[in-house]
Amino acid sequence: MALTARVAVEPMRLEDVPAVHDIERLSFTTPRPAYAFEQELRSNRLARYVVARAGEAVVGFAGLWLMVDEAHITTFSVHPDWRRQGIGRQLLLSLADMAIDIAARRMTLEVRVSNEAAQRLYRSFGFDVAGSRPRYYTDDHEDALVMTTPDLGDAGFRRLLADERLRQAG
Repeated sequence: MALTARVAVEPMRLEDVPAVHDIERLSFTTPRPAYAFEQELRSNRLARYVVARAGEAVVGFAGLWLMVDEAHITTFSVHPDWRRQGIGRQLLLSLADMAIDIAARRMTLEVRVSNEAAQRLYRSFGFDVAGSRPRYYTDDHEDALVMTTPDLGDAGFRRLLADERLRQAG
């Protein structure tokens, strides 16, 4: 997909939390409370969060935790009005670069079985299904797929990221 929206991906700041929480509420049936993001930013040394900013507006966000040698994507969303414009690709590339910078060996995440669009995005970044978590989601007990990347140092994975950077720069 060609990028149609140019945004800056930057570290999340405390003043971004209200906009992030608005996107969270629009995107998830059981959104996390705003104070959870504030707490993560203030005191969780394992957590890293980014926002996609179009001008001054926060239009997407994503976060990961470094757990031993694994970068686990904990949250990921784009505002409904800004979806299908390549912003998710920009956020995911940023997370991959961050995971490499913090010396993670691989990236993992859970995704709803029904969320085929997200699965396609993750697969395009080298994620593959590694398992499932039955009844994972508390709102409707839908199963989650566990997806993981190959080793982040793998030459093929690094080529995939380099190609994505070129695509986004073009």
